[in-house]
Amino acid sequence: MTTTPGQVLRSVGPKLVPFLKSVCVYFIILTEQPCLLTACFKCLPIISLIIFVLLHGINLSKEYAFNRRILIGLVFSCFGDALLVWPNYFIPGMGMFAVAQVMYTSAFGLWPFNAKLGAFIYTICAIIIYTLMPGLYGILKIGVPLYTLLLGTMSWRAIARVQFFEEQWPWTKLSSCIGSICFVISDTLIGFHHFYSPIPYSQITIMLTYYIAQLGIALSAVES
Repeated sequence: MTTTPGQVLRSVGPKLVPFLKSVCVYFIILTEQPCLLTACFKCLPIISLIIFVLLHGINLSKEYAFNRRILIGLVFSCFGDALLVWPNYFIPGMGMFAVAQVMYTSAFGLWPFNAKLGAFIYTICAIIIYTLMPGLYGILKIGVPLYTLLLGTMSWRAIARVQFFEEQWPWTKLSSCIGSICFVISDTLIGFHHFYSPIPYSQITIMLTYYIAQLGIALSAVES
């Protein structure tokens, strides 16, 4: 039985209302002042997605392994969001997001493998690392390339799940695919903004693509 877009919207839509409202509040306020209130407004959309995943069921059984990993990834992302409010905590924040990428990758799995896609994505990662390297310093010379590879791996595994020409694929796989691409865009913008050249309207573009990314990944939990 095929699920229509209308059925999906009626089922999932109401549970996403807190996320959509909190995203709107964040962009209305749109402050970069490093304080606890800024951290709260920034984290609220991710907290809403954590609740969204919990509403679709979590327990210790094997059947919910996917949801658990997505949930853990969202939790570490939330910690990362809070830390990145303060510039001095950029490295710990990046570490939190590195754990999130590992959890998302483990959720998406290694099959279908799609080696050509992996080679293409790692080539893009190499170009990004090469471009940013002159602007990196200290531990960032190791941390940023490592994080870039983790992010690239996550996007590879998410995109590889969608076999457009070989089988029918559920909308949840497509959502994680789109989410992973937006994650790459968001974090690449952060890298270029901080370590290459300032980007106009950086906060809006970075956070908009970031929230779309996390939404797409959270929606993939519905399939469990």
